[in-house]
Amino acid sequence: MTMCIICCGIIQQQPHQGEQRIPLSSLWVKSWADAFGGELYSIVTKYSGSLLLQKKYKDVEPTLKIKEVDGLELVKKFSEQMESMLRRKVEAVERLVEAAEDADLNHEYNSSLEFDYYNSLLINDKDENDNYVELGDEFILEPNEHFNNLLVNTTYSDIQLPTNVYNKDPAILNGVYMSEALNPIFVDNFERDPTLTWQYFGSSTGFFRLYPGIKWLPDENGVISFDCRNRGWYIQAATSPKDIVIIVDVSGSMKGLRMTIAKHTIVTILDTLGENDFVNIIAYNDYVHFVEPCFKGILVQADRDNREHFKQLVEELQAKGVGTVNKALTESFKILREFREAGQGGLCNQAIMLITDGAVEDYEAVFEKYNWPDRKVRVFTYLIGREVTFAPNVKWIACNNKGYYTQISTLADVQENVMEYLHVLSRPMVINHDHDIIWTEAYMDSALFASQAQSLLLMTTVAMPVFSKKNETRSHGILLGVVGSDVPLRELLKLAPRYKLGVHGYAFLNTNNGYILSHPDLRPLYKEGKKLKPKPNYNSVDLSEVEWEDQDEIGMTPSLADKPLLSFSRSLGVVLSRGHGEYILLGNTSVEEGWLHLSDCGFSLPFWVSSPLPTRIYCITDIDPDHRKLSQLEAVIRFLTGEEPDLECDEELVQEVLFDAVVTAPMEAYWTTLALNMSLDSEAGIEMAFLGTRAGLMRSALYVGSEKISNKKFLTQKDKESIFTMDHFPLWYRRAAEHPPGSFIYSIVSEDESGNPSLSTERAKRKKAFHTFQRTKLSTASLQNPSSCTAGRQTDCIGRSHGAVGEFTVYSAFPFLCLQTGKFFGAVDGSHLLLSLLRAPAPGRAAGAAPARSIPAVGCPHPRVSSPRAPLTCRGVSPAAHKHKKHDMLQPCDTEYPVFVYEPAIKETNGLIDCGDCQKMFVAQQIASSNLLLLITDTLCDCSVFPPVPMDAKEVKYILPCGAGMQGSTGPVYQAGILSVHPARTRQEIGLVTGHPFMGPLYLILAFLLFCFSGSSFLI
Repeated sequence: MTMCIICCGIIQQQPHQGEQRIPLSSLWVKSWADAFGGELYSIVTKYSGSLLLQKKYKDVEPTLKIKEVDGLELVKKFSEQMESMLRRKVEAVERLVEAAEDADLNHEYNSSLEFDYYNSLLINDKDENDNYVELGDEFILEPNEHFNNLLVNTTYSDIQLPTNVYNKDPAILNGVYMSEALNPIFVDNFERDPTLTWQYFGSSTGFFRLYPGIKWLPDENGVISFDCRNRGWYIQAATSPKDIVIIVDVSGSMKGLRMTIAKHTIVTILDTLGENDFVNIIAYNDYVHFVEPCFKGILVQADRDNREHFKQLVEELQAKGVGTVNKALTESFKILREFREAGQGGLCNQAIMLITDGAVEDYEAVFEKYNWPDRKVRVFTYLIGREVTFAPNVKWIACNNKGYYTQISTLADVQENVMEYLHVLSRPMVINHDHDIIWTEAYMDSALFASQAQSLLLMTTVAMPVFSKKNETRSHGILLGVVGSDVPLRELLKLAPRYKLGVHGYAFLNTNNGYILSHPDLRPLYKEGKKLKPKPNYNSVDLSEVEWEDQDEIGMTPSLADKPLLSFSRSLGVVLSRGHGEYILLGNTSVEEGWLHLSDCGFSLPFWVSSPLPTRIYCITDIDPDHRKLSQLEAVIRFLTGEEPDLECDEELVQEVLFDAVVTAPMEAYWTTLALNMSLDSEAGIEMAFLGTRAGLMRSALYVGSEKISNKKFLTQKDKESIFTMDHFPLWYRRAAEHPPGSFIYSIVSEDESGNPSLSTERAKRKKAFHTFQRTKLSTASLQNPSSCTAGRQTDCIGRSHGAVGEFTVYSAFPFLCLQTGKFFGAVDGSHLLLSLLRAPAPGRAAGAAPARSIPAVGCPHPRVSSPRAPLTCRGVSPAAHKHKKHDMLQPCDTEYPVFVYEPAIKETNGLIDCGDCQKMFVAQQIASSNLLLLITDTLCDCSVFPPVPMDAKEVKYILPCGAGMQGSTGPVYQAGILSVHPARTRQEIGLVTGHPFMGPLYLILAFLLFCFSGSSFLI
């Protein structure tokens, strides 16, 4: 809850000789607050029309039906709808798999095949003779709203290849020719399910077939670095979960280029791992050491944080000494055996990756003891360098342990050679024809459309492997590739609309590993200059990093219901507000009457603006191409009149908005009458009135010409926070819902061209989710003839009132107040006053100035936890615990700031502040029916010795024991079933935290607005 302070200074005239200083009376302050509050209430009540609207809802009260929101029923319904939607995506992918495998079965490899195809890099390119280049024929591209207005071809797919793959290699030509059979399936899938987005086939040979076809653009260096085989969806679909121990030789013979190649090989292996895999790295020479001592003897989850941490440590490896591989192999086999027997790790594939330039020891005894005869652990060997002397030994290790041997001589060889191990691990699955369906974590595939900022959409991918069904190759387990389709998470959340969850309710999605797919406090982007970029760890944010327990039970604690999405390794959670939003009012309104008020918006009247249906989803218009050009208002009207029987609309929501349209219709005439009879001289500063309902209906009226509006973006698409959208209520609506019914809420929303802030008010109603909002520059008769307010001069900002009370004279708060309006009180003048309010039984009392976040670090040796508050990322230096080089890179960090809680039950307080040489009096009085607090203090006593109390977020530093908070050292997270609720939470303990430090519904926030008197009005 926001709380605004009107702060006034009291300068007592110096007493004459023999006179006593008169103490400040709380009764005087109360009378001032009552007078000010009464006049303020009268003005905003008149111009908002709140009493009229209250009466209209009272008149229809006997016909209303009250429906309680059932959280468990809601989450069940949402999850069933989501499962149905996801099932359609899976069925589309299954049709692609079947078509690809049949096409391969009927295709005979032709080494001399000549075939022209649409190369996405070359399409529509012409040479100097104005002829299309080879593989670049004409390819029609048109903007499509469903695909973010990108230029696409929805009748055909095209082919992308990375720069290091020859576009006319026989294997490529045969694969592209065979996969032409997917084109009609792509089109058919899109026709069956118009909510589908990108569909694609990634081949094991390196080409990528994408539907709809697009023009692919190289990076700034002219290189196409995108390789589908490196993407998470490809790797997860091609292999099962795996436990990997990487052993790297760091003996003296590995110096120079060999060590560089070895490091690059390790990094490439790490890039093939995902959050369902477990990993560790051992370096050996004269002795064995773990590159991260905190991970000694264990495997850790290969999530992004741990992989990036390993990469930093690998860069610091140095070659020296003599290599003895036996001890490293022994240590690796022991770790894998312990995890296997304890039921930890991946519980599927286990492998050792040996990276060396030679092996001369007698290592056969190690294999006999730990791996033979069952050979439960595969051993893959990578011989570094051009030397072939030790090749037979290294090859023998791999071949006798069900692994794969390869020699890497240059950096260019690394990628292709590392990828070979994936084919080996996939063979059992291929031979068994296990078409496992995988769903990826949330990601932004900006690599696809590097030049399109709007393509940075959070999505998940459903993918399945494609195998060869030919009898002669079936026993070899040949993986042809992976097919997949992207699912924007926004489409899923459309099925859990916010209006059904209440003002502060929301839905979120989790992966089976506890990472967030979607959450209001998941902020995956950061701003660098004018560009938005993904944060490094945006897709590995744990639920505990955006939710925490409301242990003090302060304010409104939402309740939580959750439901697993069966077969999709995902969990849906729904948070519902207690209080506002628990009930829905259903009115009995005829279609004819409601349609009349929706269709007649009254644009012809002077200064009248009406926006009945903002961007809420009343009818689904983005599936059928014939409906995509319809606005929501047009769609609802056509649905009601029966013009579009195929339109799918939310009948309950439409019924709500019809009822609201009928009840609020008289406001049009009321506001218009006021506007036409308004005196610009006596009522200067009143600009607008509007209302909004839970169903999303809005009405508004201007009391001045549009050119005189202080904030021209307000209630427009440019100001998303002030309008109803699919996924949130307006900010003014949420603020009003947090306050007691019948009160008006004031806040600063903008500045006009002269730099003067303007005040906004919101009205809270009890039974209906209705709010009025009036932007106004208020005046009051209690202050007369104040001097002008000029910044920079102390006396100019002090206005004298000739309506003196007792022996005191009322002044505006501070000499610099005009420049401080809207800032936090404690940062302006307030450390002494603010701290006194915290200690006193006052309207502003802090709940221990609780930090916004205080999460233990996840990782060793430094925190790698993301905070949803303030910056998630900060530029920093890697810790010196492992003598890291300094990297100018983004690191996740925790931040905290003080939070102050307002206690509305306490109406007034007073006290004395000891400022050393003097004592300062203050009286605080709550202004009725508002979020305003009148604070009166004298200005004779100088308390500038007190430091300010800023609201700046500060980074939290942690000193943790080694290994504290490490992820992945326990059980197989991905096989632990669907995560229905976070282990650190209970059904009643999870609370909502909004994105702004002043606006969290868990807390009643004491925010401070300072007022400056100017002329006959004071500007707020």
